[in-house]
Amino acid sequence: MRSNKIIGKIDIWLLIIYLALVTIGLLSIYAAAFNEAHPHIWDVSQNYGKQLVFIGVSLLVGFVILLIDAKFFNAFAYVIYGLSLICLLLVLFVGTKISGSTSWIQIGPISFQPSEFAKFGTALALAHYLGKIDTDPSKLKTRLVAYGIVLIPMLLILAQGDAGSASVFIIFLLVLYREGMGGKILLIGLAAATLFVLSLCVSKWYIMIGLVVLYAFFLLLIDRTKKNIWLLTVILIVSSAFVFSVDFAFHHVLKPHQQTRINIILGQEYDTKGVGYNLNQSMIAIGSGGFSGKGYLNGTMTKYNFVPEQHTDFIFCTIGEETGFVGSCLLVILYLSLVLRIIHLSERQRSPFSRIYGYGIACIFFFHFAINIGMTIGLVPVIGIPLPFLSYGGSSLLMFSIMLFVFLKQDANRMNIL
Repeated sequence: MRSNKIIGKIDIWLLIIYLALVTIGLLSIYAAAFNEAHPHIWDVSQNYGKQLVFIGVSLLVGFVILLIDAKFFNAFAYVIYGLSLICLLLVLFVGTKISGSTSWIQIGPISFQPSEFAKFGTALALAHYLGKIDTDPSKLKTRLVAYGIVLIPMLLILAQGDAGSASVFIIFLLVLYREGMGGKILLIGLAAATLFVLSLCVSKWYIMIGLVVLYAFFLLLIDRTKKNIWLLTVILIVSSAFVFSVDFAFHHVLKPHQQTRINIILGQEYDTKGVGYNLNQSMIAIGSGGFSGKGYLNGTMTKYNFVPEQHTDFIFCTIGEETGFVGSCLLVILYLSLVLRIIHLSERQRSPFSRIYGYGIACIFFFHFAINIGMTIGLVPVIGIPLPFLSYGGSSLLMFSIMLFVFLKQDANRMNIL
């Protein structure tokens, strides 16, 4: 009786969108990894059979989450966050290298990527901290603690050499903005992103000249009080240091293949056989789909494995080739519907924890789908992050499902919050 009441309260539209994406993912993996010798989709010796098992496990875990008291995730948010940090630390000592990244923990036949768990843990911890009654987002202490909650797992993942997964944590800035931390942080982020791109495309000395010119220009416009002059000077010094740090990090921290990927996106290099091979094949596959696609299981680029990792990070190629522009647009609409629905439900929450957590996972889903699709069509560097609910993999599917079902549980319990 209790389970029926819980299931009856969950948002049916969000659940339908989730099931639609999971189904599309399974069918796309079947098309990308299809083996004529093993045609059955439930054949667990093949990736599509394994994905079917992952879906079953995710649905089972999701159902269990719906049976748990909604207060559990708020009460144990820091515990879950702490466990995710411990797992990230373990990777540094006992991590297993899979697909070129040492960011996995291998336990027998099971492989687990702690960075996926860390996104969930960070969303919970941030929601718990910012959702407390005595937390004031306008205070510097609150901001520093919130930044720390996000930065700690981000730095641990960077230490593993997984820049793609670490970059996802940047999106939590939007959550902080929603909770009233001001637009300055977004303005600073936009300025930093602009300087970052310019530092990779233009000589740092030309950028320095430009910064000095801007400094002189604003010096003429502002009221030249001691405070304003000091503030403008600090901005010039920090901006200059950032430009030199980007130049240093690009040439001395990033690996050669990462440098090449960024240069290809920025038009500094052209490589269709080396590092840029995946991207080039991906764009060919998507472009060959035309307006309406070649039809399910009829994609030649997909069928003959011209795109490496097509069932994982490049799963969007399969959809682009087989369903064309129409199918690709429908998928984007489905993802936008997912994000917008979560935001809509977040705004009706009575609990600050539920609202902030909802915004956290909405931002995570948006970043993943926007960056993943962007990298398959050449808009952003290939950083190796999965397409939520579509890419092959048990860790990502399970954690994305857990994130969503925890929010479904919070939303179903909203009327019990006074």
